[in-house]
Amino acid sequence: MTQNILEQSNVVAAGHATTRDEAIREAGALLVAAGAVREDYIDSMLEREGSVSTYMGNFLAIPHGTNEAKDSIQRSALSLVRYAEPIDWNGDQVRFTVGIAGLNNEHLEILSKIAVVFSDEDEVAKLVDAGSAEEIFSLLQEVNAE
Repeated sequence: MTQNILEQSNVVAAGHATTRDEAIREAGALLVAAGAVREDYIDSMLEREGSVSTYMGNFLAIPHGTNEAKDSIQRSALSLVRYAEPIDWNGDQVRFTVGIAGLNNEHLEILSKIAVVFSDEDEVAKLVDAGSAEEIFSLLQEVNAE
């Protein structure tokens, strides 16, 4: 991975979605805008969610596309959207939606880095309390570490 997986422009401190599917579309749209995926990747994110929940615990969901959507990925990237009010994610409460696209199985390394951050309740509390997208981005810099 030669470039940052998470760029500040892909971090939103105040998402607008109020439903799970809207949140997936919002996270996916950031990946599209970043040039990481084609538009059809968002449909595959919704398709995957229909078969397996991407809720991870600690207010986190990590929607990503199906294996069949790998051709829609142009480069590895993350997007992160935080919500002021929790979104109902099949009965679980989500405050953070992390959209993910990984080339050549890079998504596995990316997932492990995100999991480490969100497994620490103190770190999650810092992300919840962060005052801006810039502050959230700063707290997540370790996901870009080699």
